[in-house]
Amino acid sequence: MKILLQYGFYIVIFVSALQVVIARHETRRLFVELQALERTRDELNEEWGKLQLEQSTWAINDRIETFARTKLSMKMPERSSVVLLAK
Repeated sequence: MKILLQYGFYIVIFVSALQVVIARHETRRLFVELQALERTRDELNEEWGKLQLEQSTWAINDRIETFARTKLSMKMPERSSVVLLAK
């Protein structure tokens, strides 16, 4: 009976040690995945900043006015044809 109890303890200790190894491996794998995701996040944040800068550049009033005059053949209306509405 005593030998059977010892073997039982050995099995429990072995299974416990195996679970520790598996848990540590999973932790390392998840940490590597976290680092990759953080790197992707940083790259996307950098690209987002560049896109916001590009959008603000395209929205400059002078650029819009130049585009309207050259590409769309638009012009400023005569002062006499402008009507101001007030509340």
